[in-house]
Amino acid sequence: MSTPHRRAAVGAAALSLALALGACGGGLKEGSSSNDSGEDAKGDIKLGMLTPLSGSSAAIGPYMKNGAQLAVDEINAAGGVDGRKLALTVEDEACDPKTAAAGAAKLVTAGINVSVGGYCSSATLPTLSIFGKADIPMLIPAANSADLLKSKLKNVFLVNGTGIQQSQAASDFIKSKGSKAVALLDDNTSYSKDITTRTADNLKNAGVAVANKQSVTAGESDYSGAVTAVMRAKADFVYWTGYYQEGGLLIKQLRSAGYKGDIMVADGAVDKKLVEIAGQANAQGTYATMTQTPATIPGGDAWIAKYKKAFGSDPGPYSPQAYDAVRIAAEAVKEAKGSTKGEDLITALEGIDGFQIFSGKLKFTPEHTLSEGGFDILVVKGDDFALNS
Repeated sequence: MSTPHRRAAVGAAALSLALALGACGGGLKEGSSSNDSGEDAKGDIKLGMLTPLSGSSAAIGPYMKNGAQLAVDEINAAGGVDGRKLALTVEDEACDPKTAAAGAAKLVTAGINVSVGGYCSSATLPTLSIFGKADIPMLIPAANSADLLKSKLKNVFLVNGTGIQQSQAASDFIKSKGSKAVALLDDNTSYSKDITTRTADNLKNAGVAVANKQSVTAGESDYSGAVTAVMRAKADFVYWTGYYQEGGLLIKQLRSAGYKGDIMVADGAVDKKLVEIAGQANAQGTYATMTQTPATIPGGDAWIAKYKKAFGSDPGPYSPQAYDAVRIAAEAVKEAKGSTKGEDLITALEGIDGFQIFSGKLKFTPEHTLSEGGFDILVVKGDDFALNS
């Protein structure tokens, strides 16, 4: 978990960076040189994004799409990368493996150079081989299941914290609350089950009892069976690791059944829609494990204002990660001397050291995860999530 001092420093740096980006393009043009051979150094630098535009997580899609587009527009307004413009193409993943695979195939056909999308881990998994075979680097801004890293694919880079980091933040917080009986609920997807499994192991090692661990079926409207199991287990802390649609219903039904203990959700459920579905009174005090959002970064107000001016609405979860994914892609092209060949971009990404993004100074680990950043604890206050103090 981040310390307040580090968060303030990162927030100030991110704010300064965001303001400078609009004025000078973050130095992407200066000092870069074109690769003059072949089509690689000509035309637009094509970015592709898979994000949920339909389905139960469709509310997230515009946040990610707009965050990415904001970075594209800023970089292009400042001259692009060595005079070349960025172009963003967005396809639906719907948090569905088949839809995501079809979208990935469309992006490959469109000739993208870098993928800057991926929200649901279960939908992102089948796209790894599709982009890998096409030699397209992936900068994944949201999906973070450890399953994404199992095959050790050279083209896969995570711009979000991992499920390993999230489960550690969750178990540390649960222990700090003095829980004696924890209930862990997932939706049986790769992302969700990975977090509950790891959290259960962490809690066991920390001497905290897991009284109930279960998987529910996403998309249902009645979770009374799961609620009854939690109540029978006499759990005093519930951690839901799925998405906001089911999370909101579970919170509502737990409170209706008389559950009085703490509730926490994982990052896939962090959205104002969760509060709306649960009911504001039921959702108050619900905790969450979440990477940085503009609203929780000190000094992030200026970036929020810029986003709102561009799109007429507030940014939401994964807007900043999508924004940073585009900026990292542009930085990689610069470091690759204008090349958009997959192998050159992968080498450039592995060599980036100190490039400022919202979560800190970027340097990828050998596993292609973030070496800086992590998860904070948020809490529902009113109709939205805020940093837990």
